[in-house]
Amino acid sequence: MNYRFNGKQATLALGVFPDVSLALARKRRDEARQLLADGVDPRVSKKAAPTEPTSATFQTIALEWHKGSIGHPSWKEITRIKILREMENHIFPFIGNKPIDSLKTSDLLPLLVRMSDQGIGATTGRVKTTLASVFRYAIQRGIVEYNPTHDLRGAIASPKIKHRPALPLERLPELISKIDSYTGRPLTKLAVLFSLHTFVRSSELRHARWGEINFETAMWTIPAQRKRIEGVKYSERGAKMGSIHYVPLSNEAIDVLEAIKKISGEYELIFPGDSNPYKPMSENTVNKSLRIMGYDTQADICLHGFRAMACSALTESGLWSRDAVERQMSHQERNEVRAAYVHLAQHMQERRRMMQWWSHYIISNCESYIAPYEISEKPLTMLKVVK
Repeated sequence: MNYRFNGKQATLALGVFPDVSLALARKRRDEARQLLADGVDPRVSKKAAPTEPTSATFQTIALEWHKGSIGHPSWKEITRIKILREMENHIFPFIGNKPIDSLKTSDLLPLLVRMSDQGIGATTGRVKTTLASVFRYAIQRGIVEYNPTHDLRGAIASPKIKHRPALPLERLPELISKIDSYTGRPLTKLAVLFSLHTFVRSSELRHARWGEINFETAMWTIPAQRKRIEGVKYSERGAKMGSIHYVPLSNEAIDVLEAIKKISGEYELIFPGDSNPYKPMSENTVNKSLRIMGYDTQADICLHGFRAMACSALTESGLWSRDAVERQMSHQERNEVRAAYVHLAQHMQERRRMMQWWSHYIISNCESYIAPYEISEKPLTMLKVVK
């Protein structure tokens, strides 16, 4: 910046781009002009000024973004806590105290590479998204003019999706036989069986309450959020996608529930813990029972694998629409146009028939394997009348 002071020509260095952002350079220029207006030589003032950050640090802006409601969707409390912990563990120790408008792509890449090298690919992806969101927020606030995360595209390989282990459908008869022969806690055996018939997620199952079951309409309504149980971590978790999830109950699922009711019907929880009936069954209970049955839950089958088996059978049968299957799986639709449609279309009648078909398919495979396309839809007269 060129200027005149006391009749002499002078130059003030504002910094070298891209080490100094345009926003910071403009800020320094405006400060220099103000000093000139006050009769102060900017170069002398610059030498005398203490070396302090000229703008807010990344951590300050990140916490402001995290605390507010601008720049991110409405979060569940568990999501808010997870994002804060990830920033505290993987971002703040490395760039937290740096002025946010001084950060470049080359400052961000090393911390992502470090995480990727640690084998935490999924967390790396979330941290990258968090960085992008914080800088986007800073741009909206007029704090920075450029989002350095844009040039990170392609720098870090996307983590390979690790699918939960699931048995091929050909081994369904074997699984049914092992469940039937299980000699452990009766409630655990019934939990495994109910999981197989309903293929819900672990937290949806473990925190289920009797008040969510309507025996007259044969419907399990999983709320978006449940009433918190004092002293039980994550007991407020409901349906994973953050909206009510409906699970039509087949005749067989109702029969299993009736058996469970004889054990835990006097309590609020459908699947209470063994030592304390006011706390839910451990998250490891079902998988532990599968290991007792002889399965490797890291390679053969785990509770979540029931979902993959059901989805595979429902799809291979050729009887059900994609929308009905996806709705029952409670999958998130990535296409925004389809998402708006699927959100409104419950496909409930089809889903009722579909869930009954799945239970019928399980029963049909008790002795030997039958392919999904070999089992036709059971006549509606075989279903319980739903009011």
